[in-house]
Amino acid sequence: MLTYHNPMDLPPPSNLISQAIEVAPGARWLYISGQIAVRPDGTVVEGVEAQMEDIWKKILCILESAGMGYENLVKIGIFLTCEEDILTFREVRDRVLSGVKPASTLLIVKGLARPDLLVEIEAVAAAA
Repeated sequence: MLTYHNPMDLPPPSNLISQAIEVAPGARWLYISGQIAVRPDGTVVEGVEAQMEDIWKKILCILESAGMGYENLVKIGIFLTCEEDILTFREVRDRVLSGVKPASTLLIVKGLARPDLLVEIEAVAAAA
């Protein structure tokens, strides 16, 4: 249902992502809003790694509610407030996604909706 495109004429991705993913006709699409590490009581999870892990759990919960899993991810968008957190993000993503390689865009931004938020992740998934 998903076809990964990493043309030999392009440099290989520098980490575990795909250059492009083609989705078969008739697929169901799921667009996941940017997720942040805020608890039900409104407090923010402390530390960038803990925020990332919390966000990935939320994304999985949303995927599962649609009968999907991480393997259905087509595209992720990552917003980090600190360039120094890129390596940590990649380590957490690679561990959590366990070989799944969605297309990906990572941006370093000046800030998010609250000053204590260090990362936000949005996603797109598809399934038959």
